[in-house]
Amino acid sequence: MICLDEMGPERAKSHPGVRVVARDTDGKRRPRATQEIDYGRAGAGYTFGAFRPATGDAFTAPYDGRTIANWCTFLEAIDGWVGPDAERVYAILDNLSTHRAIDVLLWALAHPRWEFVFQPTYAAYLNLIEPWWKVLRSLALKGRRFATRADVDAAIAAATVYWNAHRHPFVWGQRKRWQAARATGIAQLPVAA
Repeated sequence: MICLDEMGPERAKSHPGVRVVARDTDGKRRPRATQEIDYGRAGAGYTFGAFRPATGDAFTAPYDGRTIANWCTFLEAIDGWVGPDAERVYAILDNLSTHRAIDVLLWALAHPRWEFVFQPTYAAYLNLIEPWWKVLRSLALKGRRFATRADVDAAIAAATVYWNAHRHPFVWGQRKRWQAARATGIAQLPVAA
């Protein structure tokens, strides 16, 4: 089983970020902080991704747009990534029109081991790549400034390599909570400090 989806549009931001402004020692009001408007001309694009929840393997590839041709190219790359040893490949997808296009269905006919499973509408949480996108964003993009789209793509590629080096299986609905074991006994009094 492989979860497929796209993240984006992700764009390079040219703003310098948040700066700490010290208060005036004389108590006068300072003028309001201003910033030049960023219209996103530094480049934008999408990142297509594949994720195997059972092993935690991930694959990402940057594309300029969310087009049918790009999606078919991505499926070819994923077919090579899966390898020839898999007899059957179940791909979990959302209902984006690009995923259901004629070219994609023809691609599926040419690759009979692939079967597309479309999740119900308004049920994005059923596709396990969605929580993985959150992890990838925190590894690659959170708190960072990128001047160009190529920098964003490089950060996402580096984060994917890092994830694959430290991967772990994803289990839907299961969360690890590390809590100390409770002491046995009835009505133990708290220890005073």
